[in-house]
Parts: sequence; C-alpha cells; structure tokens
Amino acid sequence: MKEKKKDTRWLAGVAMMTAVIILLANTPLGMIQLPVIKATTVHIPVILGSILFGPLAGAFLGFVFGICSLISNTMAPTLLSFAFSPFLAADFSGVLKALWISVGCRMMIGILSGWIWIGLTRLRTSQWIALPLTGFLGSMTNTVFVMGSIYLLLAREYAEIRNVGLSAVFGLIMATITGSGIPEAIAAAVLVLAVGKALIAFMHRTNVS
Repeated sequence: MKEKKKDTRWLAGVAMMTAVIILLANTPLGMIQLPVIKATTVHIPVILGSILFGPLAGAFLGFVFGICSLISNTMAPTLLSFAFSPFLAADFSGVLKALWISVGCRMMIGILSGWIWIGLTRLRTSQWIALPLTGFLGSMTNTVFVMGSIYLLLAREYAEIRNVGLSAVFGLIMATITGSGIPEAIAAAVLVLAVGKALIAFMHRTNVS
C-alpha cells in the first residue's frame, strides 16, 4: 500500500511538471524569441522534476521539453530552427541531428541534474548549496549540449546562416554560451533554490502526514 501511494505521488508529480513545461513552452515566458535562437526557461521545471522525482523523471520531462522545442521551431522558425526541427532539415542526416539537438540534449538536462542532485545529497551537502548548484549546472547542461552539438554537427550550416567564415563559428558559439547561457544558469540557480526548497518542504510534509 505504501509503495502504491509512493508511485501515485510520483506519477502525479511528473504529470504536474509536464503540464508546467507545456504551459511555459506555449507562452512568451517559456520560449523567448531572439534574432537567431530561442532562449528558454522551460528547462527549470525539468531540473526541478529531476531533483524531486529522480533522473528517470528528469529524462521524461526533458523529452517533453524537447518535443515542445521541436514544435515551436517548426511552427515559428528562426534562422537556426533547422537545427531543432527535423521537418526543416535538408536530408536524413539533418533529421537525426535535429532530433538529437532538440530532444536528446534536453533529456540530458534531466538525467545529469538528477544524478548531480543525488551525488550532492549523498555528500550531505546543504540544500542552500545543492539546489542552486544543481540549477546552475542543469541549465548549463542545456546550453553546452545544444550549442556544443550545433558546433560539432552543424558548424558549416551555422556559419552560412550567420554569414561568417567557418573559423569564426567557435567564437560565436562561445559568445552564446557566455552571453546567454551563464545568465540563464544564474536565473535557474535562483529559481531552483526558491521553488525547490518550497516543493521539498511540501513533499516532506505530505509524506509525513
């Protein structure tokens, strides 16, 4: 009976986080339109879900995030949307690359965040440190995996849409990581700390009662 109750709470919690991801992904708060790429806050519930419910839940929530990103980039494309939507890819190789960047990289957010949190809790790290650190690293996972994959898999195409030489791509990728990725990660650290502490306290109270 206790295990059944735990499974029900797990399913309900993951369903709630899934709903938050879908809601954010369909509002300006979730997918912020920039000239070349879409900045995002949708990774935050993925990180929170992986903290509360584990890496498996995080992988699923990352998958949902990735599907939302794929749809967004298909329906409202930017210059770089071919890297996120298999429907905009030029060939089968491009389809696989887009699926990895839009879905696979986002699943890694949940997987790595979940294991980072597990590792920190096993080290008995204070929540005041573990929560923002997991939020920061989880957010950077999103940026580094996505932009790193674009560099490794689509550098030539990226150079063409930015109208620069191939040798300039690394610098542009690093500029995106530092200029957008680090502020996103700092915001994620703050939000994961604030929201995460409240959710952990709530779950603890409901488990005890």
